[in-house]
Amino acid sequence: MTTTLTATAARTGRESPRPRGLTWTVLRLHRTALIFWGLALTAAVAALIWVYVIGDEARRGLSACAEPVAADGLPSCASVVAITADDTYRTVLSLVADALSYLIFPVAAWAGGALIGRELESGTARLAWTQSVTPVRWLAAKLAVPAALLTAGTGTVALLKGAMGDDNPSLVGDWYFPEVFISTGPTAVAYPLAGLALGALAGLLLRRTLPAAGAGLVAALVLFNVLERSREDFWPSVTRVEAGEFELPRSAWQLDWNEHFTRATFHPQSHFWPLQYVETGIVLAVAAAATLTAFWLLRRRTP
Repeated sequence: MTTTLTATAARTGRESPRPRGLTWTVLRLHRTALIFWGLALTAAVAALIWVYVIGDEARRGLSACAEPVAADGLPSCASVVAITADDTYRTVLSLVADALSYLIFPVAAWAGGALIGRELESGTARLAWTQSVTPVRWLAAKLAVPAALLTAGTGTVALLKGAMGDDNPSLVGDWYFPEVFISTGPTAVAYPLAGLALGALAGLLLRRTLPAAGAGLVAALVLFNVLERSREDFWPSVTRVEAGEFELPRSAWQLDWNEHFTRATFHPQSHFWPLQYVETGIVLAVAAAATLTAFWLLRRRTP
């Protein structure tokens, strides 16, 4: 008896510790999505580092030139045209910006279909609820784990993009372009979180994989388009009236131009952060409302 217990204890002591609990369960069940997310995050970070490395050469590709070479030291236009780093710079930043801006859509579809809908449809969730895991704890773990990963990943990429990027609109696009705007500030983090919450709510409402994935995608699409069309109204614009002709700087987001009265309504670049904060607050409020509704619905449908 003693020998058996000793051997068992020794064997147990040699076993490597493994993560346990709901967090580990969520990670293990959705390891494919986790691997894909890790690869995408690594690719985005590597791309931003590469952009930083070629930044000086890309800016030289946009420099002034002369043909023939001017006496003031301007390079020949032929040599400037030969520099292609600026095209690479623009392309890489554009891809990263697009990925951050539209991440809400695959997140919403995945949350509705794979994260919630599939487990409710197959009965896996109800089985977990009978194994000393309450429905509330189950949903909390389902949302908390991907929310933490999304926040860490998108926050890292957005910060790197801001730190390693460039303020030259010819390279990165104007600040008010939808993809540039969303991928530059805290909205890059808020939108995927809203997609997660909307997808989870769709999964709890429909309880089937494909319909929930579609509903989550549609909800994210509606939110994205409504806010994009309303963005210019999130902060008071500036109206400029002149007696004669005038031209707004490129950095101004022009909303209206009246040639008869020479009047322009626009957002200066200084409005970037106020617009960011207001839109982020709206998106996070939607995410919070969807999350609370999901918990309320789960409580009503479970004992």
